[in-house]
Amino acid sequence: MLNNIGLPGLLLIAVVVLVLFGRGKVSSLMGEVGKGITAFKKGVKDGADEYDRAAEDAAKPIGQSPAEDAARAQAQTNEALRDVTPQSTDRS
Repeated sequence: MLNNIGLPGLLLIAVVVLVLFGRGKVSSLMGEVGKGITAFKKGVKDGADEYDRAAEDAAKPIGQSPAEDAARAQAQTNEALRDVTPQSTDRS
């Protein structure tokens, strides 16, 4: 059914839509469609970048033993706690 529309049929549909909705409404609708396509492309690109980062992280070699990994994680935790722990102030 849709295979037989052709160019004259598409032009007729375009004219009917233009008459029904007006030039301003159709133009704003096309602007919104363009913004949607741009947002979709950005989302796909961000998803691909996130996937690539996860693949790189998974490919990184891990420590020699679980004990070394645990020690490194504990050192990072201690460093982070040192950054947020208030320093003692002497109020004499």
